[in-house]
Order: sequence, then C-alpha cells, then structure tokens
Amino acid sequence: MRILVVDDDEVLLDGLRVGLGLHGYMVDGMACCGDARTALETAEFDAVVLDLMLPDGSGLDVLRELRRRHDTTPVLLLTARDTVADRISGLDSGADDYLGKPFDLDEVAARLRAIARRASGRAAPVMAWNGIVLDPGRRTVEVDGRAVGLSRREFAILEALMARPGAVLSKDQLADRLYGWQDDVESNAVEVHVHHLRAKIGRDAVETVRGLGYRLRSA
Repeated sequence: MRILVVDDDEVLLDGLRVGLGLHGYMVDGMACCGDARTALETAEFDAVVLDLMLPDGSGLDVLRELRRRHDTTPVLLLTARDTVADRISGLDSGADDYLGKPFDLDEVAARLRAIARRASGRAAPVMAWNGIVLDPGRRTVEVDGRAVGLSRREFAILEALMARPGAVLSKDQLADRLYGWQDDVESNAVEVHVHHLRAKIGRDAVETVRGLGYRLRSA
C-alpha cells in the first residue's frame, strides 16, 4: 500500500517512513498542510497518516477539505492532542481512526491495514482469489496451499490486484504502489516485477490486458 504521512517532526517522519517500509508500505512524507494538499490532489494513496498540529495550519482543515470533495481515502489521525474532545472532533470531521502519541509502530501498521480493508469493503483480514491466499498482516502468500516467497514489490503488486479482483490496473497505478516521488523508476519496472511475480505464482495468474494494464485472471 502507498501511504502519505503528514508530520513536521523530521525524526518521527523518518521513523515512520522506515518502520512502515519494513511492514511493506510505500511511504511518502510531507511536513505541512500545503504540501499535503498538493500530494492528495495529484496522487492516489491507500491511506493517510495525519498530524493535527502543522506549521501552516491544522490537519483537521486538510481532512475536512478532503471529505468536502468526496475523497474517501482512509485517514488515521496521529497526534499528541489526545483528549476525548480531540478524538471526537477528529472522528466527526471524517477521520477513520485516531491514535495518540506516543504510539507503537506495529499498532499504526495494523490500524492502517484495518482502515484500508474497510475502505475496500472487505471484512476478512486475508485476501483469497483462485487458490491464492495473501495475508497482509503476516506478509505471507500461499498458492494452492504452498508458501511462496515474494519480494516487497512483487507482494505490493499482488496485493493491489487482489484488493480489486477482476479489475484492470494500469502500469501507472501499479507504479504508484511501488515507488515514491523521489524514486528513479525504469520505464519497464512494472513489467519486470510482474514477470517475476508470474514465475512464482503461476504464469497464467496475472493477465495482461493489452493497452490497459493487468488483472488477476478469472477461473
């Protein structure tokens, strides 16, 4: 999943970038409301981790603007303002979850999985499709009961496809799940990762839709 983290604490931001990266997330970091607005208007994210106290305004304003334009991207408020009144205000402003600082990184990762799962309409924490079982929490994949080891980017592609079974995802949509703005991306990077993924889960599992992108093949 691609996550936007908005927090002006550089140490915390770097820690979340590295820590959530170990959980398999692609993390982009922003330090102010203005940059967060630009990011949310120009890119697609699976979830947002948003602080309330930012140098150029309140994260609540960013959240309210997001909801006013009917953007349903899941938002986890992660802030030192953790009174009952703060939590009520944040949730009533459109947040999907609220967590006070200090926090446990594993809990942040689990909450992100939960709000992204709810946003996609899934209740079960495990994804399954035609003999493929993917567990985002444990970072495991099985094909017909056999454990398969995937790289971080192969896992991200499969997770994106399984989150929308049967839907076609373009190369750009998949690249957005794999790379941040500061990453150098080769023109054939997605094709290479899909090729390696097919070698591990079955050549026919991922179908190329010419001119459009990729999807999981139906049974």
